[in-house]
Amino acid sequence: MIESEKRLKRWRMMLGGDANDGIGISLNSSEAAVDRAVSQLYEGALVNRPQRQGGTGSSNPNIATWLGDIRTYFPASVVKVMQQDALDRFNLRQLLLEPELLSETVADVHLVATLIALKNLIPERTKSTAREVVGKLVRELMQRLENPMRQAVLGAVNRASRNSRPRHNEIDWHRTIRANLKHYQAEFKTIIPEKRIGYSRRQASLRDVILVLDQSGSMAESVVYAGIFAAVLASLPAISTRVVAFDTSVVDLTNDLHDPIELLFGVQLGGGTDINKALAYCQGLVQRPQETILVLISDLYDGGDKTSTVRRAAALTRAGVQVIALLALSDSGTPAYEHGLAQNFTSLGIPSFACTPDLFPELIAAAISKRDIGQWAANLDILKTD
Repeated sequence: MIESEKRLKRWRMMLGGDANDGIGISLNSSEAAVDRAVSQLYEGALVNRPQRQGGTGSSNPNIATWLGDIRTYFPASVVKVMQQDALDRFNLRQLLLEPELLSETVADVHLVATLIALKNLIPERTKSTAREVVGKLVRELMQRLENPMRQAVLGAVNRASRNSRPRHNEIDWHRTIRANLKHYQAEFKTIIPEKRIGYSRRQASLRDVILVLDQSGSMAESVVYAGIFAAVLASLPAISTRVVAFDTSVVDLTNDLHDPIELLFGVQLGGGTDINKALAYCQGLVQRPQETILVLISDLYDGGDKTSTVRRAAALTRAGVQVIALLALSDSGTPAYEHGLAQNFTSLGIPSFACTPDLFPELIAAAISKRDIGQWAANLDILKTD
């Protein structure tokens, strides 16, 4: 690009691109993203004002996404200045500096994502309050989501592990009796069990589940929900659960599964995305491909080598791993996602769709039962094939 065109594009960004800017020059997609990140900060569209004394609105829904954008497009020195400007311009500093105000804020998924994204900027005296706010939401979500998850998964586990030829000490007597009531012998006052139902004794888990979380800012809501579900799955002995978070690097959060609050604070929202690197790490975790379910939670905007990503995903599916691409795990409706990579995944037999938190337990149960997940999603009209 010639130097004069570069200068014109800088002027275009400074003037905001209105019809009367007098330049008449357009930006490519990457330049437009930079322009949008700057406009959100300096033209006042970045956040909704945090609410006092309760309230019911979402708090600061755009911060986590914006933080990821500026870390992608600007050097660290500029990112630091822009973050401080955001704190000053939108009164976020007051929210972070005053534990009393923070404690009165509505604990919603967006606020929790914001606190996680800004965790390194929260002063010491407010950190405990921030953790309390996150903890409050975690407890509310656990209360709402834990029982449906347990019931769906344990039901699928019981069906998957049922044994039609059990040893005597493996017989499920309640199910066996119900199944053989028609064989009741009145003269002997007993049931002749022609069909025995039981459970096989398994030393290992029935299924290995790997949740792979995209840490980019646009996935903030999905990360919060995924952290809750991961903690529930980890509490079920029949399921071996691992959680891997990634941006351009990969971090294994499995050791924090006992504490979903700690797990969420271990996430670093914002930054780039390298799906191939994450899948490569997960490939090394797979010990039993036929019994492994890998759920990639990502909008598939891959900043790495997309060809290698597709090749890596194909290798996992060929090995027998059940790979599912969740474009979002949220209540926010149809997500923005990278259609090209989603189509590539679909061609490999990897279903790609968004899922609400209420449907996620049923999804995992279907995967444990080794049902056709693509058909399951299509029946719910949530499969993305375009």
